[in-house]
Amino acid sequence: MRVFVAGAAAHLARPLLSTLCNQHWVSQVRGIDIKPSLFAHAKYDEFLCDTRDARLGALMRGYQSVIHMAFVVLRSTLGQQRNNRALIHDINVNGSRCVFEAAATGGAESLVHLSSASVYGAWPDNPPFMTEAQPRRSMPDFAYAQDKNALEDWLEDFEIVHPSMRIVRLRPHVILGPNAQPFLRRLLQQPFYPSFPSPLPLTQCVWEDDVVSAILACLQRDVRGPFNLAADAALPFRDMLRLTRHRTIAVPFGALRAAHRALWTVSGIGEEPGWLNGMRYTLTVDATRAKQLLDWTPTYSTPQCVQRIAEPVA
Repeated sequence: MRVFVAGAAAHLARPLLSTLCNQHWVSQVRGIDIKPSLFAHAKYDEFLCDTRDARLGALMRGYQSVIHMAFVVLRSTLGQQRNNRALIHDINVNGSRCVFEAAATGGAESLVHLSSASVYGAWPDNPPFMTEAQPRRSMPDFAYAQDKNALEDWLEDFEIVHPSMRIVRLRPHVILGPNAQPFLRRLLQQPFYPSFPSPLPLTQCVWEDDVVSAILACLQRDVRGPFNLAADAALPFRDMLRLTRHRTIAVPFGALRAAHRALWTVSGIGEEPGWLNGMRYTLTVDATRAKQLLDWTPTYSTPQCVQRIAEPVA
């Protein structure tokens, strides 16, 4: 199998590329990104290329499977352009559509899209442990989730036009691991958490290698549609911080939100407001479908993921 990876310099691509290249059933892997992946292997080649680049179709031609993870996850990475919503939408939505359309034109048999559990939104009426049947609802001030939802909407129509292509939408919760977004590591190392009345809102995470194993299963199995990915168990953010053995300090949510918004507006610190708003209500997902159809079992529970991310990097 020849596998094409859009977003080869993404954080999750680091464990993915090495795992892909070590599979006997993978003959070649090609990656694209706007910056080098710094990964080398006899089966691997890459091109510095934007997803909106006119060369994309030619680069993708002949690849049976496409994995798409090219996305602006943290707006602060765009520097002075972090508030340019039109640019972010163009990269995330239009760029992704270019990848999907090139995959279809090039004759790809399967497409694995890295979506997110954030498509469900953190809302007060969310049921616990939502299945894939739960309606997707974007949150205000959260461009990342809004663009993930826009793509899923578009892909549902795209699937109808291209029924011969297997299209899988993975919805991982917060991804932790050695290659996790630095923002997530900093978030779990600082002491402040928003105080709420009991019961406290719950959340989950998932270990990066477990997401990689789900991607590989999607390439090999005759599956389609959405799959939630999350570690077993769920915790309040307060308890996650306490697992890191740091002193914790409760801050009223309104005060924390005001301070966060000011920092983001002035300097881009703390990321867009949607990340904090997502802590206000429980957002937990049920990964039974992945466990059954992908034979997927998370290696680490949510508490174990948090404890491992707090360990010193070797």
